[in-house]
Amino acid sequence: MRDEQTERTIQTLEDMLRPCALDFKGAWDEQLVLIKFSYNNNYHFSIGIAPYEALYRRKCKTPLCWQDIDESLNIGPNLIQATTNKIRVI
Repeated sequence: MRDEQTERTIQTLEDMLRPCALDFKGAWDEQLVLIKFSYNNNYHFSIGIAPYEALYRRKCKTPLCWQDIDESLNIGPNLIQATTNKIRVI
């Protein structure tokens, strides 16, 4: 049997995934890293903090910085704006 907190978590994830499936159509699964980022960095009333911060005692870096350090990454305004727009949809 599910408790209220589990039901709320499932509803939140459904609410995040639905716009992704509609807006990103065939490529929605490519946005899962942003969904994970958004969920884990959102304030959760039940714990009074974002889950990532509760677990690691620090804020999560933006997904733009998740690439390995030894790999070159050109972060321009277009990439930042595109990522920001995707997170807004989520």
